[in-house]
Amino acid sequence: MQAQEGAAALVVEQPIVDTEAMTMETAAGDALLPALLPNVASDVVNEGTDAARSDEVQGLLSAIRRLENIVEEETFALTTGKKIDFDDFSARKSRSMLEFVRLMRARMHLGSEVEITEEIQRLREKLERNRAILEMHYDAVREVASIIVKAIKDAESDGTYTGRATQDGK
Repeated sequence: MQAQEGAAALVVEQPIVDTEAMTMETAAGDALLPALLPNVASDVVNEGTDAARSDEVQGLLSAIRRLENIVEEETFALTTGKKIDFDDFSARKSRSMLEFVRLMRARMHLGSEVEITEEIQRLREKLERNRAILEMHYDAVREVASIIVKAIKDAESDGTYTGRATQDGK
């Protein structure tokens, strides 16, 4: 109630401008026409919003591309048979994936951006290829390990507890 009375008092106390006197004074000198001026403050806010959105998009794209590069590097090392530090790649992929997930959660509104959607799809394809190659590598390692285990068991065994068919090679 008091706020409304205070607002009413402010409106009442404002000076009344005599528009006729003003038009007569300006008619004597240079007459100015009313002009619509652009609301500069709203343009700055819009440009700032667009710039902030562009920065968000660029940041998210950078995170996606970093993760993509790590995955490509590991896939290349696996396919060419180069020595690979799996712990290093795992740690790098985990950190990069965490960064990507945090950025996506914070900027869910960017999920509809075409460029981001395309980059995520490309990343998904590279991750799938990387998974398939890692699986193939893992299967090969498992097979080699089982051969080594069998060879060790055969070397340690004196044949006491094995059947005659196994000793004869049948």
